[in-house]
Amino acid sequence: MTCSCGLNHHEKPEDSRNGLSRREMVMGLATGSLVLVSGCATNAETGRSQLMLVDDAQLVQLSASAWIDVKQKTPVVKDQKMINRVTKVGQKIAAVSNIQNAQWEYQVFDDKTINAFVLPGGKVGVYKGLLDLVENDDQLACVLGHETGHVSGRHAAERMSQTVAAQIGMGVAQIGLGQTKLSTGAQQDIAQALGLGVQYGVLMPFSRSQESEADIIGLRYMKNAGYDPRQSIRLWQRMAEANKNKPPEFLSTHPSEETRIARLTEELRKMGYTV
Repeated sequence: MTCSCGLNHHEKPEDSRNGLSRREMVMGLATGSLVLVSGCATNAETGRSQLMLVDDAQLVQLSASAWIDVKQKTPVVKDQKMINRVTKVGQKIAAVSNIQNAQWEYQVFDDKTINAFVLPGGKVGVYKGLLDLVENDDQLACVLGHETGHVSGRHAAERMSQTVAAQIGMGVAQIGLGQTKLSTGAQQDIAQALGLGVQYGVLMPFSRSQESEADIIGLRYMKNAGYDPRQSIRLWQRMAEANKNKPPEFLSTHPSEETRIARLTEELRKMGYTV
C-alpha cells in the first residue's frame, strides 16, 4: 500500500500512460506475503501512537522488488543533471531526517505527471512533470521533504495496518449480517453501505491526515536542511493552478490544495515566519 504515500494530490491511476500506475504498484506490494504482528507503537518523529499490524521490514523487502519493477516499466529521463539535482536536494533532506537504515535512491521518470512517490526503505520517484512545475530547489525540497516525512512517519505500515483492521471489521460485520433474518438482498445492501462508510469515513480521512502530517514534517526538514519553508505555499498555489478539475476533498485520499495551504500557513507562523 506504500506507493499511495506520494505527493499526488488528486490521484488518477488510470491516467498513467508510461508503465506502472500507482494502483498497480500498490497491488504489487499487496500481493506479497505479509506476516501480521500485533500492537501499537509511539512514533519518535510525531510523538503519536500508531496501530501497527504490519512490520516495516517486510514492506521494505516488498518495496525493493516493486522499485525494480517500476524502473523497468516506466521510462526514466536521460538528463543526468536533472537526476543529480533531485539526488542532491533529496540527500540534504535525508541527512536531517535521522531515519536509520534507509537506502536512499532517487529516480526521475520521463512522464508529464505532476507527482512524486516514496517506497519504504527510501526509494523516491519524481516525475518530470513535477520538475517542470517547481520554480526552484526550495519547492523541490518541499516535495522531497514531504516524501521523506512519509518514511519517518511510518505511514506505509500504518496505512496497511489500518486497511487490514478495516477488512477484519467488515468481515465480522458480514458474518453478523448472515445470522440475521434479513433477505440476502438486504444483507448485501447493508454490507455495501458499510463498505462505503469504511472507505469514505475511515480510510480516506486517515490517508488525508497522513498527507497533512507529511507536509508538516517536511517543513521542519526543509528548514533544517537550509531551504525556505515559505516556498511550500507557492508550491501548492502552483499545484492548484495546474489542477483545476479535482474531486471534492471528502472523495479524495489527499487534502485539497486550499486545506494544505491553510495548514502550512498556520505551521509556518508557529515556526516564526511571516506569511
